[in-house]
Amino acid sequence: MIGQDALAVAAAVRSGKVRAEHVVSQALAAIAARNPALNAFTLVLGEDALAAARALDQAVAAGRSVGPLAGAPFAVKNLFDIAGHATLAGARIRAAAAPAACDAALIRRLKRAGAILVGALNMDEFAYGFVTENAHYGTTRNPHDPSRIAGGSSGGSAAAVAAGLVPLSLGSDTNGSVRVPAALCGVYGLKPTAGRLPLEGMFPFVRTLDHAGLFARTAAELMLAYDACLVSDGRAEAVSPQIEALAARPLKVGVLGGWFAQGAASDVLAALETVAEALAARDRLALAGAEAARSAAFCMSAHEGGQLHRAELARQLDDFDPEVGDRLLAGALLPQAIHTAAGAYRERFRNEVAAVFDQVDLALAPVTPCSAPRIGQSTMLIDGREVSVRKNLGAYTQPLSFVGVPVLAAPVNRPGLAPIGVQLIAAPGREDLLFAAALRLERQGVVAAHAPGARAP
Repeated sequence: MIGQDALAVAAAVRSGKVRAEHVVSQALAAIAARNPALNAFTLVLGEDALAAARALDQAVAAGRSVGPLAGAPFAVKNLFDIAGHATLAGARIRAAAAPAACDAALIRRLKRAGAILVGALNMDEFAYGFVTENAHYGTTRNPHDPSRIAGGSSGGSAAAVAAGLVPLSLGSDTNGSVRVPAALCGVYGLKPTAGRLPLEGMFPFVRTLDHAGLFARTAAELMLAYDACLVSDGRAEAVSPQIEALAARPLKVGVLGGWFAQGAASDVLAALETVAEALAARDRLALAGAEAARSAAFCMSAHEGGQLHRAELARQLDDFDPEVGDRLLAGALLPQAIHTAAGAYRERFRNEVAAVFDQVDLALAPVTPCSAPRIGQSTMLIDGREVSVRKNLGAYTQPLSFVGVPVLAAPVNRPGLAPIGVQLIAAPGREDLLFAAALRLERQGVVAAHAPGARAP
């Protein structure tokens, strides 16, 4: 049953054909069998998950409403608060933190929709990275080739879904931390419009840039989970009702050039063109300020992240992941004037992005410059230059999260080849267009999650 998607699980549980306890037991067994090699989970909530499943089965038997995600297992990046457990945020210094008093807002919303939390997932320390090679909690391996990274910082969230251990997961995206691992693991990843999903109970990295996001193996599952996350105080703001009509009508689509094509590998550009052709994307679009926006995002991330951890850096630098601590320390020493200038550039670039959506409904760009690098690989080639993997996997994602536009990373259908993702990008608040395009591409066979356990060559 776990190999099926969340929609199939929920339909079977609601109808009484399958017990939620059975679904969760299968998920826990799969995690126990496969996670030691994958290292996606840092916490498994076996007894809690089984108890929640039994309660849901009792509700079904009593004829009560159990929600659109009834019985669907999910897991969360370990920077989301889980009641009764310390929120690690990938850091050893957080292991002794006081247990969270309650679940994060998005966990509560998914539980209200009937989904069942089965655990917490590995990440780069304090979400500062793109690789999930964590010095404290180990490296999360790519399910399609265990010699390669899963991406980051939400690497455990992407890998758990890609491996079929859970159909849904939560992550966070500040500079690309949902979209990068989604692309490298061959699943869907959504970074909604800034502020659209609540950050309550989510340990911050850069509060002015942080987004909550989701992973799934199909566009329909992602859309249903996003709808559930939008529900507040019993009021739904679902995007799904209008999606079929949107998916049936032509959309004006363009491809971002310039910075977003610079240095991309040939197979990445070929995958992008496949999606562009399927959506009849004829316009080539310019965002002249993208490189500057990326630099500004770097400065804001370093400064705000460094300031957040300034006290711990002064007191216990040696307890940080070496790949993170030094970067946070450097950020803490950046002058405030640099952060102020970076923030001022944001409005200028926001206007430039808005002008693009005066021309088109959707824009396309690669997610990453290449497919998944090998574990431990420190550099890669971009435009003939050797650059840091950790700092440059997000080259195409950073400018977009800088201004908070919604982006869906869609896995291009490449059976037998390494996963590659394409960013579907819309104007603020237009997640409906992203889902419409993803559904159309999925039905055409152009995008599809890679089969769990498939190996890249």
